[in-house]
Amino acid sequence: MKVFLDLLWFFRQEKKSYLTGIFLLMIVAFLELIPPKVVGIIVDYIDQQTLTKELLFKWILILLVTACTVYVVRFFWRIMIFGSSVKLARLLRNQLYEHFTKMSQVFYQKRRIGDLMAHSTNDLQAIQQTAGSGVLTLVDSLTTGGFVLLTMAATISWKLTLISLIPMPFMALSTSYYGTLLHKRFHKAQEAFSDLNDKVQESVSGIKVIKTFGQEEEDIESFRKQSDDVVVKNVSVAKVDALYDPTISLIVGFSFFLAIVFGSRYVVSGEMTLGELVSFSTYLGLLIWPMLAFGWLFNIVERGRASYDRVSMLLSEPIDIFDNDHVKDFIPSGDISYQLSTFSYPGDKKSILKDIHFTLAEGHTLGIVGKTGAGKTTLLKLLIREFEGYDGDILIANKKINEYKLALLRERIGYVPQDHFLFSATIADNIAFAKPEASMREIIDAAKLANIHDDILEFTDGYETIVGERGVSLSGGQKQRISIARALLINPDLLILDDSLSAVDANTEEMILSALKNNRTGKTTIITSHRLSAIQHANLILVIEDGMIVQRGTHEELMKIEGWYREMYHRQQLESLVEHGG
Repeated sequence: MKVFLDLLWFFRQEKKSYLTGIFLLMIVAFLELIPPKVVGIIVDYIDQQTLTKELLFKWILILLVTACTVYVVRFFWRIMIFGSSVKLARLLRNQLYEHFTKMSQVFYQKRRIGDLMAHSTNDLQAIQQTAGSGVLTLVDSLTTGGFVLLTMAATISWKLTLISLIPMPFMALSTSYYGTLLHKRFHKAQEAFSDLNDKVQESVSGIKVIKTFGQEEEDIESFRKQSDDVVVKNVSVAKVDALYDPTISLIVGFSFFLAIVFGSRYVVSGEMTLGELVSFSTYLGLLIWPMLAFGWLFNIVERGRASYDRVSMLLSEPIDIFDNDHVKDFIPSGDISYQLSTFSYPGDKKSILKDIHFTLAEGHTLGIVGKTGAGKTTLLKLLIREFEGYDGDILIANKKINEYKLALLRERIGYVPQDHFLFSATIADNIAFAKPEASMREIIDAAKLANIHDDILEFTDGYETIVGERGVSLSGGQKQRISIARALLINPDLLILDDSLSAVDANTEEMILSALKNNRTGKTTIITSHRLSAIQHANLILVIEDGMIVQRGTHEELMKIEGWYREMYHRQQLESLVEHGG
């Protein structure tokens, strides 16, 4: 029952609804005592041959009023208790979603998307059932069972009541044992479902790669194995679950046996009337639901406890990137300065960046080049505070970036990452993602700057074309240019293009860069690229190798000295010449 203590904060929050629902449940439990008593009274009238038409109509009317009252009261307790449990699911779902949006990239490197989706669906459903059906079964089993036992003992026979309760301790022991088994097995079943969920998410997202390499059959077989594992573990849960009802029915059946055997003797000896024995047997039948509900309660509670533990563990994950207490509410603007000694990814002792020192004047363009894995993207992610924990400082206008509000810092930056994520929405909605209130004129202007406007007009529905999840219906170059248009729409003080022109041809690249140069006067731009033609116009070019700056200067300065930059530039010029038939 620990999960009820864990959820005590919510029960207090919704105490009015829960107390009203519990009170109505108790009324129902009390009213259910009336029909067995009426049946016993009528049986005694029949046995004594004193039943009249008037008496029969009177008791039938009492039964009818009782049934109608129970009907109405049951409707309202369901609204109170089950309605509150839905609120709990909504609250936890919102907390999870908000927590996900605040977590850094480190969190998503450790967690799988499918697993997070399972937490937000299956686990929340189990917790909701605990706060709804769990509370119902707990209260109903205790109140109904308690009222029935008191009525049996006080109004019929306390001796027969005690005799009938002899098998009950065995039920308590067995359901407790089943509950322990169920908790362990359900936890494993939820983990298996998370793995399956992750498998589906990865396969659907990577369907192009799977088809390209002809791995459909292998992927289906892998899915089938994981699906079979989910079935096996859920069947394991079902086997324990299936023991509850037979065990409780057996124990209640033995109670019936004792009640009939000893009750018959009491009727013969005159200690009870026949009507009282009938009422007692009917009351004993009413105990079947509380006993079954008690077993079902263990089932629900153990599932809810396993799920709540998983969700609580997720919510307890600390937020790595957050605003400090001393941050000031002003807009970051000015020169960008890196004074970085070393940086390593969390949990990795290897230094990714070392001895990075440079200053980029406001309104200038910085080009960053280097081999794959040299640390170019990492350098940019530190600036937008996707990672922290570095030795040194990164400053904007001589203030450390963590002295600015995180939201204000990122609002001033237009970032186009290597992985161009587009939402399953219209092209216009994707471009206007960071500025939903943007007019169609603004959206078109941004698309023209990114040289994607003409492509969009060729689509069947133009700007209203649905691009599909992650932009699966677009080419790599089209996705890149829509991502650039999305960043340009907010007219950022700092535009970061992280190898964002790799999928476009040289002519398109030149047109985009020319448009940026003409329209971003006085604004800062940072471009990383493997193609040197994309950064040769920059005011400052950095060559990164093994996380260190090995060369710096303008294009003209770097072409005058021996080194990686000049060698790579000549090689790319030669490749371009060969491509054009030279």
